[in-house]
Amino acid sequence: MTNADPREAIVAAARRTNALGINQGTAGNISLRAGDAMLITPSGVAYEAMTPQMIAVVPLEGEGAASGPLAPSSEWRIHRDILRARADVNAVVHTHAPYATTLAVLRRDIPAVHYMIAAFGAAKIRCTDYAPFGTQALSDLAVAGLGSAHGVLLGNHGMIVTAADLDKAMWRAVELEALARVYYLASLAGEP
Repeated sequence: MTNADPREAIVAAARRTNALGINQGTAGNISLRAGDAMLITPSGVAYEAMTPQMIAVVPLEGEGAASGPLAPSSEWRIHRDILRARADVNAVVHTHAPYATTLAVLRRDIPAVHYMIAAFGAAKIRCTDYAPFGTQALSDLAVAGLGSAHGVLLGNHGMIVTAADLDKAMWRAVELEALARVYYLASLAGEP
């Protein structure tokens, strides 16, 4: 999936989230660090219709306005604040994957029930409390819930994964959904 043009890479990754079944419709968003700014998917555009020219640019410092033909995702604050807080992160992927979102609705952390939890650099994937979408409160919860890990569930919302590059972030998104599925299914038989 690696692509020399970061805007094309974001569009390809966004479309891939839908193809993989870890996102749907216009939900979710993807960003990449670009120097002192970030590139982020636009708000309300179906991934199949998205073009690289639609990707918004948002400064990482200050409260500067986004540039581009369309408004950035309503979750731009989460992406900006994670990139500000984490020098090791260059890519952020947020999806509404079914099993991860189910656990987020149940407000359940994902404990170390499978060895692939190690891919996230923590003993568990935490689930935050709820805050309305697009708010600074949700961003604050996301940053705190993530801590130094590479995955977090947003209460009643979805998942966020991070990585040094977009390929690794996409891999983590798939792995987090797989962990959520295993944990959810195992929970049906009792406490794993």
